Amino acid sequence: MNFLLKLSRGLDAIPYALIALFLRVVAAHPFFVSGQTKVEGPEIGRIIYGLDLTATLPTAIKESAFALFADEYKLPLLSPHGAAYAATAAEHLLPILLVLGLATRLSALGLLIMTLVIQFLVYPDAWWTVHAYWAALLIVLIARGPGALSLDHLLFGRSARRG
Repeated sequence: MNFLLKLSRGLDAIPYALIALFLRVVAAHPFFVSGQTKVEGPEIGRIIYGLDLTATLPTAIKESAFALFADEYKLPLLSPHGAAYAATAAEHLLPILLVLGLATRLSALGLLIMTLVIQFLVYPDAWWTVHAYWAALLIVLIARGPGALSLDHLLFGRSARRG
């Protein structure tokens, strides 16, 4: 019992700022990677990790992305081209903002909405395999905020984080 008490106290001592940073990175990753599959040109991840300083940033959405939205995703209220542009932009912008901790709650809400759209309109069988986990991470960030290791905290102070 003493071991469990010590373990519990040790875990309680982990600053929320570190937990939130981890949650932000983990939640952002699948969306950013998905966005990268939709664009022409070198992947930003390769540029960053491979230190390819001569590479240019992606400039165009792949034809396969348009086809995906026309044939497989078929979102209501949006044309396949409009949906491809909106999703690709959101899959790049929102994860970057999330990792930086800038407009964190709004970014997490945008990704949660994307998750729910994907769940209910695209892949309804994926709730327990992936979407519930994405939703859980994003809900914690929406509810608790980005933590102290964020641009929100740097720019807006204590009001940017709760808890």
